[in-house]
Amino acid sequence: MKRLLIAATLASFAFAAQAADVNKGQELVAKGNCAACHGEGLNKPVAPEYPKLAGQHADYLFHALKAYKTVNHPNVGRNNAIMAGQVAALSNKDLQDIAAYISSLPGTLVMKK
Repeated sequence: MKRLLIAATLASFAFAAQAADVNKGQELVAKGNCAACHGEGLNKPVAPEYPKLAGQHADYLFHALKAYKTVNHPNVGRNNAIMAGQVAALSNKDLQDIAAYISSLPGTLVMKK
């Protein structure tokens, strides 16, 4: 148990040490043409079933994007063929960069108290 706790602590430090690059995230979002579905500023989806992304929490976005890479595990991943194709070739660092960029955008996220 002690080893597991130490390993988890070290992993969290390694994750934090990889600071996300907002500019790289912006490039990846443009390259992936995310606005085609999620709309202008990633805050005006072209269809009601597509989420508004701008201003969403970076950690949530990272985990959501990563979940699209685990389509073979339906109890863990997210099942969407379009998004699975979008993230297939991206590294975890790319996903962190994308999440940091999207979270930096002005959005209409409302948190209820």
